[in-house]
Amino acid sequence: MAVIGESPGRMPRVTLGARLHNNNNFLGLLFMIPAGIMLLVFLAYPLGLGVWLGLTDVKIGRPGKFIGLGNFRWLAQDSLFWLSVFNTLLYTVVASVIKFGLGLWLALILNKHMPFKAMIRAIVLLPFIVPTVLSAMAFWWIYDAQDSIISFLLIQLGLIDSNIDFLGKANNARASVIAANIWRGIPFVAITLLAGLQTISPTLYEAATIDGATRMQMFRKITFPLLTPIIAVVMTFSVLFTFSDFQLIWVMTRGGPFNATHLMATLAYQRAIVGGSLGEGSAIAVAMIPFLLSAILFSYFGLQRRKWQQGGTDD
Repeated sequence: MAVIGESPGRMPRVTLGARLHNNNNFLGLLFMIPAGIMLLVFLAYPLGLGVWLGLTDVKIGRPGKFIGLGNFRWLAQDSLFWLSVFNTLLYTVVASVIKFGLGLWLALILNKHMPFKAMIRAIVLLPFIVPTVLSAMAFWWIYDAQDSIISFLLIQLGLIDSNIDFLGKANNARASVIAANIWRGIPFVAITLLAGLQTISPTLYEAATIDGATRMQMFRKITFPLLTPIIAVVMTFSVLFTFSDFQLIWVMTRGGPFNATHLMATLAYQRAIVGGSLGEGSAIAVAMIPFLLSAILFSYFGLQRRKWQQGGTDD
């Protein structure tokens, strides 16, 4: 039966607004606009400004002028810059590897049934929750050359005769800041990997147990392969956080002794803010981008699900 006032066989007209309202892609884009604006303002703009400043000889209180790659050519001949690159790579690689190993071990333990499991997991998170500056100050006291609790305990046990100069010698200082970073980073790795372990079906382990598989075989054939995507995420963020670490180093050593713990981030801050050479400091910060980009590309390729995880075979 035809409706009065409408032509027979003609469908009601749908307005553009109604079509956009029912378009999931448009709604998704609409909801992403605020986040996109924040990224542009707080990420893209500072990044672009930093690249531009790295191409100038601007100093605090003086505009400066465009010098192209002058700062980068100067850095290529700066021994302190290359020392900071070495320190950064050493700091990142050693800390990230140890954090992954200990974090995975801790995640496997926390994944087991135990009393007060929820409370233990909360306690494990404490080192990561505590502000970095407070953690750095605590370690600075722990490593104190005169009143170090570590030195005191070792002397009481008869293992050493005098206090250890943790932050006054180059190698000791490097090891000390790496240990502090490991202590702070293990909870993030452990809890994230624990979340990945929770997604693995227990039936897989039950079937493997029936087939007579050992715990090591189950870890190699079930746990580790299925945890690979989570490991890619964790290691990427761990490397990014560690490579760009600033607060821990600056509070504990300020790059000393004799620049032995200067990372690229701390050196950039010292040259740009403390020294007033914004162009030179920005060039050091820009030099960090290729390393960070490498970690992001690792994440991009590492996060792609392997075909064998979907029942197929790798190419």
